[in-house]
Amino acid sequence: MLLAVLFANSEGNILVERFNGVPAEERLHWRSFLVKLGAENLKGAKNEELLVACHKSVYIVYTVLGDVSIYVVGKDEYDELALSEVIFVITSAVKDVCVKPPTERLFLDKYGKICLCLDEIVWKGYLENTDKERIKRLIRLKPPVDF
Repeated sequence: MLLAVLFANSEGNILVERFNGVPAEERLHWRSFLVKLGAENLKGAKNEELLVACHKSVYIVYTVLGDVSIYVVGKDEYDELALSEVIFVITSAVKDVCVKPPTERLFLDKYGKICLCLDEIVWKGYLENTDKERIKRLIRLKPPVDF
C-alpha cells in the first residue's frame, strides 16, 4: 500500500499531502521525518535523482523537481522499485502540468491540476493510472454547462 505522497517546498513546508491507512496521530511524525530526511539529503541533488530510505519497515523514495521535493512512502508490495515507478509517474505528470520543472510559485499556480493528477495516479493507496495520455484525459477540467 502507498502510505503517503507529499510535496514540500525548499524550506520544508508541505504543499500537498495524501495519506492512506496512516492514523492521524502518526501523520505529524511522518511529515517532520520526511522533511528532515529531505533537508539532510536533497541538498545538491539533481532534478529527478531518486533517493531511497527505509524506516519502520516501510520504504521511502524521494526526489527534487525544480524547487519542490516529492516523497512517496509505501509498504508491503510497494518496495523501492515499485515506488520508483510511482514517483516517475508523479514527476512526469507534474512536469506536464507545469510545462517545466516547477518553482514553488508555478506549483501553487497549478495546484488544482496537480491535485487532480495525483488523485488519478494514486487511488486509496494503490497505483491506479500510469499512462500519461490517460491521466491527461481524466483530469481535463470542463467548464460548467447551463441546463
